[in-house]
Amino acid sequence: HTHKGFKVKIYTFLQSRYPRINKETLMPIVTSMSMPCDEGFYPPGHGDFYASFCQSGLMDHFLTEGREYCFISNIDNLGATVDLNILKMLLSTSGSQAPDFVMEVTDKTRADVKGGTLIQYENKLRLLEIAQVPKEHVDEFKSVKKFKIFNTNNLWMKLSSIGQLVETGGIDMEVIVNNKTLDSGINIIQLETAAGAAMKDFQNAIGINVPRSRFLPVKKTSDLLLVMSNLYHMKFGTLVMSPKRAFPTVPLIKLGDNHFSKVRDFLNRFASIPDILELDHLTVSGDVTFGKGVSLRGTVIIIANHGDRIDIPASAVLENKIVSGNLRILDH
Repeated sequence: HTHKGFKVKIYTFLQSRYPRINKETLMPIVTSMSMPCDEGFYPPGHGDFYASFCQSGLMDHFLTEGREYCFISNIDNLGATVDLNILKMLLSTSGSQAPDFVMEVTDKTRADVKGGTLIQYENKLRLLEIAQVPKEHVDEFKSVKKFKIFNTNNLWMKLSSIGQLVETGGIDMEVIVNNKTLDSGINIIQLETAAGAAMKDFQNAIGINVPRSRFLPVKKTSDLLLVMSNLYHMKFGTLVMSPKRAFPTVPLIKLGDNHFSKVRDFLNRFASIPDILELDHLTVSGDVTFGKGVSLRGTVIIIANHGDRIDIPASAVLENKIVSGNLRILDH
């Protein structure tokens, strides 16, 4: 719906695939390139963007069209739109001072303690991830007092700078070692890189502190509940928080993995998405379903123990309530 009435051309390009490495033998588990993809290969993280984008020919194509900047964001971040204010700032700074890499950061809350942060190191601005922090300093890294911001992974880059760096081999991203176990039981290693780690290789990299609304990731069904609810509405293709919400923070929602983690199960458990305009905190655990037109306010905790089931009746209003036990509501 974002581009109603506009013809938008969508370009695609292929990312790389790398062979998975057997943790014991340190050899690739694939013996030939024609082996089925699923087991033997993996996508090497979004740090692969630079090489794949340049190799695809798309970058040269965009440069010849006169384009200067690209905007990259995680596909699950529904708040990541092309913000013309940032673009205007980039284009109005001319000459050698013009930023060629921008990382959007936002203020950290208790929910974001694991997010990467910006540090100044050897006169360069760079991204520090939790995986790079020694165990004894992890609590310090998570501290909202010491590290007040975190990386949203909304990145703006100058196309010509990307081209130059890729051509000269100037991008040197830290390698992330990702240990996994395959269904077959083999322990493997995946070597990955993250796009934000290239920040230190750009000449004029900056961070911009943006409002929380530009970071709205949907990774779990609890996130999906938020964006499907009356807390948000669409405006020019962007999700905007309802002005009827009394405070700008998002409710904390925890849904039990066993019954809510899969989208199909999640949708089957709600006859309609509840009104959560006045909700602060919701915890749901066990076999729970919601009737039509339910309102949740304040702190609501609903726990159905093993073997029990709780059906929240249609049009129920729950405000600062703990619901437990067994409640079945069946059609007559």
